Amino acid sequence: MGVGRLSSHQTQGAVSTLVEQYKDLPGAMLPLLHAIQAELGYVPDSAVPVIAKGLNLSRAEVHGVISFYHDFKTHPVGKHSVQICRAEACQSMGSRQLEAHAKALLGVDYHETTADGNITLEPVYCLGNCACSPSIRIDDDIHARVSPERFEQLISQLGVSK
Repeated sequence: MGVGRLSSHQTQGAVSTLVEQYKDLPGAMLPLLHAIQAELGYVPDSAVPVIAKGLNLSRAEVHGVISFYHDFKTHPVGKHSVQICRAEACQSMGSRQLEAHAKALLGVDYHETTADGNITLEPVYCLGNCACSPSIRIDDDIHARVSPERFEQLISQLGVSK
């Protein structure tokens, strides 16, 4: 299913179906949240009461888990995730300049998605690639020693339109 392609009723139906599938599993919340995000692309706010009721939890407990784990998105995101490392090692090797270049090139700030819905730009605090700074992650792939020129090459492979 695609982000933005489901009506509110379809979204609620998809969430309810997944809650039914996961509710009897021990520790069901995290696998359920991952399944919802895999299905919808994010965990909509409207899913919180459905999850809470299905798992016999409070809405606050569900919201607390969603907000604690940075990988859960609460709004539609782009087809691709681009993360720029903001840890000290990467900063010392130029990630701040790379960050400014990325924002200008894509026309978005952190936590925003390009107009074509292709890329969401996110900050990340350490990709564990400190010896090869600055580093970025595009979807599941980490790229090392990324210059502004290399960033443009990598982004061009994603099919971004301005």
